[in-house]
Order: sequence, then C-alpha cells, then structure tokens
Amino acid sequence: MTDAGCALLLARLQALHPRTIDLSLDRMWRLLAALGHPERRLPPVVHIAGTNGKGSTLAILHAVLEAAGLVVHRYVSPHLVEFRERILLAGRPIAPARLADLLARCERANAGRPVTFFEITTAAALLAFAETPADVVLLETGLGGRLDATNVVPRPRLVLIAPIGRDHERHLGRTVREIAFEKAGILRPDVPVLVGRQRFAEAVEVLEHRASLLGAPLSLMGRDFEVTETADGLRFRDGDGALLLPRPALAGVHQIDNAGLAVAAARRLARDFPGIDTAALAAGLRRVHWPARLQRLTEGPLVARLPRGFELWLDGGHNPDAGEALARSLDGIAAGRPVHLVVGMLAAKDLDGFLAPLATRVRGLAFVPVPDDHRGHDPHAAAARWRARGTPARAFPDVAAALAALPPAGPGLVLVCGSLYLAGAVLRENRRVP
Repeated sequence: MTDAGCALLLARLQALHPRTIDLSLDRMWRLLAALGHPERRLPPVVHIAGTNGKGSTLAILHAVLEAAGLVVHRYVSPHLVEFRERILLAGRPIAPARLADLLARCERANAGRPVTFFEITTAAALLAFAETPADVVLLETGLGGRLDATNVVPRPRLVLIAPIGRDHERHLGRTVREIAFEKAGILRPDVPVLVGRQRFAEAVEVLEHRASLLGAPLSLMGRDFEVTETADGLRFRDGDGALLLPRPALAGVHQIDNAGLAVAAARRLARDFPGIDTAALAAGLRRVHWPARLQRLTEGPLVARLPRGFELWLDGGHNPDAGEALARSLDGIAAGRPVHLVVGMLAAKDLDGFLAPLATRVRGLAFVPVPDDHRGHDPHAAAARWRARGTPARAFPDVAAALAALPPAGPGLVLVCGSLYLAGAVLRENRRVP
C-alpha cells in the first residue's frame, strides 16, 4: 500500500472512530484480548507521562539507546506531518503496507464495537511491537496516564514522569494535584520511577504517595539526581557519580532538564544494557532531533517568504508552562533581536496563560487559525483582546499572510507557536515545492 492509500485508510478510521476523548481502559482491554494480548509480549518498556517535555525526553533517550547499538521501537502522539511518525519500528516509521495490515486486523478483532481512533491505533502499535524484535520500547502516554490507552503494559522496565502542570483540565482535573494523580496512574508495583524537575510541590507529594503505596522506588531530579548547565555542556550527577556531557542538540533552556531525565533513564537501563556508556550518552545528546520543539527552519517555501535578516522558528508548546519555557529561551536565541509571534491554538487551551510570559518579550502578536480544525481560538477576538491590553496584535488567515506583513527587512525572529497541529501544518507547507 502507498502512503496515499494509507492516508485514505486512516481518514476512514477517523470518520468511523472519531478522536473524541473518552478516557477508559475497558475498550482497550476488550480489543487486546481479541488480539491475543500483544501488550504481554513486548520487549522491555519505558513508559513516560507528564505535561511538558515528555516527547523531548523520549527523543533524547531514543538517540542515546540507538547510539549504544540498541534496537528501539517508539510510540508517540500526535504526529506532525504524517501518521506513520507515531509508530517507529526499529527506529524507522512503520511501512504503509504493514500499518494497513495491522489496522485491518484490529478492525476485524474489534468487530464493529465502540472504540476511539487513538485506542485502535494504539492497539495496532502494540501489535507491531509484539511481532517485531527489539531491545526496548519507548511508550509515550497520549493524555493523562491512569486511563490512557497506553496504560495496559503489565510491568514496564522503567517509568518516567516529566514535569507536570495544568493542561487538559477538562479531562484530567482542575488542580495540579488532580492532574498529578492521573499521571501517577502509570506507576506499577516495584517498578522504578524517575521523576523530572517539578515546579509544583503538590505534584511531587502525589507521586511520592502513589509510589509508596506501590513499593515503586522513586528518584527525583534535584534530590536523587541532578543536571546543571555548564559553559560548554551539562553536568549530570546521580548515585553512580558525575558526568560531563555535551548540551543536547535541541534549542531551549528547558532541554537541559529534559536531557537530565533522559540521561538518568539511560543510566538505569545500562544495568541491563552495558553498551549504554558515556560515549553513547554523548553521541545521543549530540544527534537528537525532535521537530517543532524550538526548531529553526532554514529552508523551504515559508522561509523563502521571509524578509532579509529574519529567522523562522517553530514550537508546538500550548500551555502556560510551555509559554514560560519559551520566554526564557527567547532571551538566548533572539540575542536582542525583535521577536514576532505567530500564534494559533485550540479553544480548549489557555491562550492568555500561554502568552502572559511571552507578551512583554515580543514586538507584536499575529493570531492565525489552526488549519483544518474548527476548535481553535478566534484570531480576531484574540487580537482585539490583546490590543486592548496595549500589545500590538493582528489577525491573519494563515501563517503565510502573517509572514507577508513583517517589516521589509530585519534583523528579526519569527516564532510560530501555540499548537502541535499548527506546527504540523507549517512543516507540511514548508516542505512543498514552490
């Protein structure tokens, strides 16, 4: 099957099984039983949850494991350009024909009963991982943890919890404590859990309480292991000693902590895989690639539209903590140059909370709709609201139109942000032949 044929199949499944969020594991258990329980036949699993940074942490860990010579499967969501990005078999996007076969088998096993799009595609990923040899599976939660479709692995090798903050409140709870409870749902009895640096003390309290109930050994960044930035890299310390390592090849000050969590995970896995040594850690940090996380776009049709002296950057962050991380990072990447923000965000997200730390650092705001999605904040209403607060703001029909309204020459930096769906649309448009 071709990529186009696979896209048509996925579109049909999306229509049959909408992406409506309905957190429950009952449908997954039923479907997995009909498939012969592939979740019980996986290679060693690293399961990761969190609000911000879990994707970057997973990408860094993946790069380190591959640098150590390991074969790695990976499951992430959402995708940016094409669905096959979600399922990596032995480090490569799943082939269209293989994906089509797996989805057809899942549909037959489901026998027309209720199931969400995320559930049936997660089942297909688990089936692929069970049938393809590998050393490690990296499994990212889609939403929350406790009732997430990925939370069916009976005993992962390791659990990671990235920073927890406010996001998806409609589904996970209105307080950090409630959200942390959902994230803590992926902890398992006696399975080690590594926790990234947490902004909120109540999140740590919830995680430690759950770990104590389960007898899960918990290690916390800032207490049991630590990472700090140095002049030419980073310094990592845990119970096994200290290491000097290169900075990860990902922009943004927040990537130091993400790297620290990934290094801690790799050091723990090294007890089972001795090839994960200092050289592999350094190589993985240098070669990691994770699109739309403070990514500079250097070529393509959208870059060609920029006035002379401008740079185009892209980030999928979409909650208040992400806004703060971007604001801190802009101080470094902008280097005193004027910053123009192009923002599109789903209506369920806290747009004003995301922009609050950024607004004072930027020359102006350009609001655009999230392409192919009717659930976004209205660009005209958002622009009017921020103009009333004294921030220059305009609405545009798309990113290309916002770029066309830039000053005729730089220096300047444009950051497109607010949604992974918007980021994916930018990457798709920017790869087209003009």
